[in-house]
Amino acid sequence: MIEIIQPTQFKTVPWKNGKGETVEMAINSGGTLDNFNWRLSMASVVEDGVFSNFTDYTRNLILIDGDGINLQHNDSKIDRLTKLLDFATFDGGNKTVGNLHSNEITDFNIIARTSAFNTKLDCQTSAKNHPLKNSDLCFIYSLFKDAELTVSNTQETLTLPAQHLVKITDLTQNHSSITGEHLIIVYLNHCT
Repeated sequence: MIEIIQPTQFKTVPWKNGKGETVEMAINSGGTLDNFNWRLSMASVVEDGVFSNFTDYTRNLILIDGDGINLQHNDSKIDRLTKLLDFATFDGGNKTVGNLHSNEITDFNIIARTSAFNTKLDCQTSAKNHPLKNSDLCFIYSLFKDAELTVSNTQETLTLPAQHLVKITDLTQNHSSITGEHLIIVYLNHCT
């Protein structure tokens, strides 16, 4: 099943630590800020600071606008996001401090309960008939331009509008493909 979630359906919610706001694009049915299995969101980071604590969750953060950010985890490991679609995967329970390179940035976030879901990211600057992987849930987000999804069982081509979130349920036995630029593809699979 394919669902296109329009920007008018996104919700603005406060950060868990109260120091900013997040645009929540999608969350599992019945999920709340304090108790969810997966959530996709975007946020602007306007100053250096400590990230919200999401113990028991795995976080994926993708740079989608701005000059870059360093993420320092537990005062040791540093992820440096310097160009569009760079991403970091880290334990949501880490003490993570974000340090901006110069000006504010916007990031795209996927947070999933570590015991429930495995998350895989596929960021494509340019894709032509890029095959989608089998997954329980797949999300696609195109930053700037419309993309085209070719559905395997019908060979139908769907236009995916830029800055809309596409949710595809049950991509098993799948041979669908995507064509577009600056794409974020998220695969969520239940842990077995």
